[in-house]
Amino acid sequence: MTIDQYNFNGKKAIVRVDFNVPLDENGNITDDTRIRGALPTLKKILADGGSLIIMSHMGKPKGKVNPKMSLGQIKETVGKYLGTEVKFADDCAKASELAASLKPGEVLLLENLRFHPEEEGKPVGIDKADPAYEAAKKEMKENQKEFAKALASYADVYVNDAFGTAHRRHASTAVIADYFDADNKMLGYLMEKEVKAVDNILSDIKRPFTAIMGGSKVSTKIGIIENLMDKVDNLILCGGMTYTFAKALGGNVGKSICEEDKLDLALDIIKKAKEKGVNLVLGTDCVAADDFSNDANTMVVSCNEIPAEWEGLDAGPETRKMFADAIKGAKTILWNGPAGVFEFDNFTAGSRAIADAIVEATENGAFSLVGGGDSVACVNKFGLADKVSYVSTGGGALLEAIEGKVLPGIAAIRG
Repeated sequence: MTIDQYNFNGKKAIVRVDFNVPLDENGNITDDTRIRGALPTLKKILADGGSLIIMSHMGKPKGKVNPKMSLGQIKETVGKYLGTEVKFADDCAKASELAASLKPGEVLLLENLRFHPEEEGKPVGIDKADPAYEAAKKEMKENQKEFAKALASYADVYVNDAFGTAHRRHASTAVIADYFDADNKMLGYLMEKEVKAVDNILSDIKRPFTAIMGGSKVSTKIGIIENLMDKVDNLILCGGMTYTFAKALGGNVGKSICEEDKLDLALDIIKKAKEKGVNLVLGTDCVAADDFSNDANTMVVSCNEIPAEWEGLDAGPETRKMFADAIKGAKTILWNGPAGVFEFDNFTAGSRAIADAIVEATENGAFSLVGGGDSVACVNKFGLADKVSYVSTGGGALLEAIEGKVLPGIAAIRG
C-alpha cells in the first residue's frame, strides 16, 4: 500500500516523523528542515479527513524524562505549519484517551518517545559485561513489544516517514508495524523519496558514477567504500582521511588528522581500486595551517610534505581541479562528507569546488544525491541545496543503505 493510494477519511493515523530538530538554549528551533520535510505526509492525512497522531524522538535522553528534550517545545511551530491547533500528550505511553477523542482534522503530538527506554529496547543502567545483562535484554525486548502495541492501539493506520531513524529497530520505527496488516501500514512521502534516491544510486546507475567520500576517518567509512568499489567509476576520498592515505604512501603529514592504525587499510583500498578498475582520486596538495582556527597562517603544500607543526585543513587548488574533473562528466553522483574544515570560512574552497562541480553536472542531466550531516550543512551554507537532485535527511540511515544493509524501518513495512 502506498500513501497516495490510501484514503485516510475517518481514520486515525499514527505517523513516525523525525522531529529531532536543533534548539537553542531558550528552546527555539534553529533549523526546521525536518518539520517542513514531513508536511506533505501530514497534510495529506488531514486533507483526506483523517485525524493525526504524530510521534518522534528528540536527542538522547537515555530512557529518562528531560525537559530540555521535550517535544512540547515544538508544538506551536508544528501547529503553525499545519494551520491548526496541536494537542499534546505529555506521556506517549499514556495517550489512549486523548487519541480516542480525536476528531477528523485534529492533531495530537506525543511526548518524546525516548523518554521511555522501551523505545530503543536497550537495558538501562546495566553494563554489557554484567552477567545479568542478557536476561535484562530479553525482558526489555518483551517490554518493547508492549510499548509498541500501546502506541499501535491509538490508531487505525501506521505511517513511517522518519528515514533518519530507519536504520534503528526501535518500537516506533519497526516493532509497531507488526500490529498493522499490510493494507494499513505504509511509508510516508519523505521516506518514499529517500528510498527512491538510494535506489537511483545503488540500482539504477547512469554512468559514469562518481562518489565523493569525505570526513575525518577512513574507519567510519570503510563499509561504504567497500560496497561502492563494485559500483563506481570514480571514487574521490577527501577531508581528514586524505592524510591517512598520504602517510600510508610514505608522506609526512605534520599535525594533520591521521589514523595511524589504518595505514594498511588505506593501502588495501588503493590496491582494490586498481584491481577493480576504479579511478581513485586522492588529494595531491592541501591548504595547511599552523593552528586549527579560521585565522591561522596558511600555505599550499603537497599532501605528503606538510611541515611538522602544520596540519592540512582543506584541499589545495590542484586537488580541487582534479575533484571537479572527476565530477563534471558524471551522470550519477553521491556526496558524503566535506573536503575540509568547511565550518571555518577560510577553509571552504575544497568543499565549494565539489559543490559547484556537482551543480554543473546536475544541470547537465546527472542525478546527484547529497547526504550525511556535514555535506548537507555544506550545500546549505553555500545556498546550493535546491540545485542538486536530492538532499537526504538521513545521516546514519543513508550510510547503512549505501553499505547495502537492510533498514529495519523499511523492511517492517515492505517485508
